[in-house]
Amino acid sequence: MNAASNFVGPTDSSKTPRFAGIATFALLPQLRDVPHADVVVVGVPFDAGVSYRPGARFGPAHIREASRLLRPYNPVQDIEPFATQQVVDAGDISANPFNIDEAVAQIEDGARHLTETGARLVTLGGDHTIALPLLRNVARTHGPVAVIHFDAHLDTWDTYFGAPVTHGTPFRRASEEGLIDLTASWHIGTRGPLYGREDLRDDERLGFAIIGSHEFETESLASIIARLHARIAGKPVYVSVDIDVLDPAHAPGTGTPEAGGLTSRELLAIIRSLSTVNLVGADVVEVAPAYDHAQVTAVAASHVAYELISAMAPRS
Repeated sequence: MNAASNFVGPTDSSKTPRFAGIATFALLPQLRDVPHADVVVVGVPFDAGVSYRPGARFGPAHIREASRLLRPYNPVQDIEPFATQQVVDAGDISANPFNIDEAVAQIEDGARHLTETGARLVTLGGDHTIALPLLRNVARTHGPVAVIHFDAHLDTWDTYFGAPVTHGTPFRRASEEGLIDLTASWHIGTRGPLYGREDLRDDERLGFAIIGSHEFETESLASIIARLHARIAGKPVYVSVDIDVLDPAHAPGTGTPEAGGLTSRELLAIIRSLSTVNLVGADVVEVAPAYDHAQVTAVAASHVAYELISAMAPRS
């Protein structure tokens, strides 16, 4: 217990080695061990919506294991994210691995249960299908939200093999359902081949502006952050991070890798800038451990989640 804040923080690593004990995210307390929660980290080990490499169902456990080394003070944001808000690990939402429609309903129900007292979720996936039920839950409270979608891909395709809900379609369905603010949403870091120009025309109609990965070559990071903030100003913001937004050199353990991506440093810098906005929820998805070497991808994902939690922390 932190005497100054009265929040229950991570396990004291001077008394219990970081590599011992239950691997909750950042060695945080479990939800059942605290009287209330401001931010809830929850896993969704579901990957029945993938179109290429499977394995993101093992992502939440992999990210938690890599998060053992996270520490309580964030020097860049100058915040103690676990001492200014109660952050907990709620374990995993169980979802049917054989029926996508049922799984989506279960995820939405689980998210609603965890947020009914006002807590914000940082969700560890799982594949990107889970963004749809998470956005349904967020929109129930906040209405249409500005979505900042970090991804190599648009994820606004219509169907895949006739299936309307997959990891490549969540933001099209979310836009059609009125969950997204059509004037304030972004794709950041997109790259790679598309099926045709119509993909981009559809995407614009669905409410997204794009900052492609190639723009980081010619535009300063500060300028990109300024553009991002100008569009989302004053809006409730939901952040969805597909780890494949990072170049495969920084995140090899993912299902649909594309060359030419962001560095982890660039991604973390943009997320840190979100400490000034109304960040109402977030997810980090598509970590596939079978393709990960030396926890490279999991380390990146755990730091992304840590910076998101830090950005949510109240400032004095």
